[in-house]
Amino acid sequence: MSNYVNRAIVLAQRPNGEPVNENFRIEEQAIPELKEGDILVRTLWLSLDPYMRPRMNDMKSYMEPAPIDGVLAAEVVGEVVESRSNKYAVGDRITAYGGWQEYFVKPDNAPMMYKIEEIGIPLQAYLGAAGMTGRTAYFGLHELGKPQKGETLVVSAASGAVGGIVGQIGKMLGCRVVGVAGGSEKCKFVVEELGFDACVDYKAGNLEQDLQQACPDGIDIYFENVGGAVTRAVATLMNPGSRVPICGYVSNYNDTDMSKIQTPQEILAASPNPPAAKFFVVTEWQDQHQATTQKLAQWIKDDKLVYRESIAEGLDQTISAFQGMLKGKNFGKQLVRITTE
Repeated sequence: MSNYVNRAIVLAQRPNGEPVNENFRIEEQAIPELKEGDILVRTLWLSLDPYMRPRMNDMKSYMEPAPIDGVLAAEVVGEVVESRSNKYAVGDRITAYGGWQEYFVKPDNAPMMYKIEEIGIPLQAYLGAAGMTGRTAYFGLHELGKPQKGETLVVSAASGAVGGIVGQIGKMLGCRVVGVAGGSEKCKFVVEELGFDACVDYKAGNLEQDLQQACPDGIDIYFENVGGAVTRAVATLMNPGSRVPICGYVSNYNDTDMSKIQTPQEILAASPNPPAAKFFVVTEWQDQHQATTQKLAQWIKDDKLVYRESIAEGLDQTISAFQGMLKGKNFGKQLVRITTE
């Protein structure tokens, strides 16, 4: 048996609407003996993302529902502390789907596990701007948004982890970029620090008029993160031939009856100029994972990408950080520092 003891968060019961503390349980778990080819990893950083909420429901999706009493899935940055592998040495830093826990064991051929090629950027960036978040922004915009110079790109949740990167890449490609965010502080950050051309505050109460004013030539690309009222406002301004990459619709994730939700596809299909709208998941381009991560990491090092983080400290704060993220309390990428490096 290992000398380490693992603490993990498991799904105790399925949430009905907003997740409450009783839906989760923190427990101690024994760490299994390493087999040939296995590594034991200590979690340093844990990524919290909106997609985790729908996975807690017992419903058909692009991913299997989280099992009751199972450790909740998440991408992490970890450090190898024991190794029976010739691919990974003690001290190697990796990204992997390690879950909401302090330690985990993986075979060295586990899917979507990669050694970090460190180039002097913060380790946690490999979960955010240089990680799944950045790759989601990159592939969604390039592959489905197909941006052309001079086009108008609108990004919802513009101050968020994905939205902020989408807008900055859009600017690199010569688009006019308009963000939608909640509150004057987030809108100010989007324009002044991320470099968007404008940002509409959906909490100000004049969403339709403000969006129309910010997009006098209509909208060519809409990067969808939230759904609901924002999508309805955007739908009236879509230009002929417009494109909508759908990353998610977080505004509905805590709804109690998912069957009654009007999805972004349904809202957009009823617009005067229905766009080509497609839901995507970043793993569709998994074969380009490492090359894109290296590109994003270099942009961060060269100060071409700016990002904001919200950091919770320790496994015990994970549940409240997750609950807050679903209500938009985080600013930028939501992370949990599980153990100090």
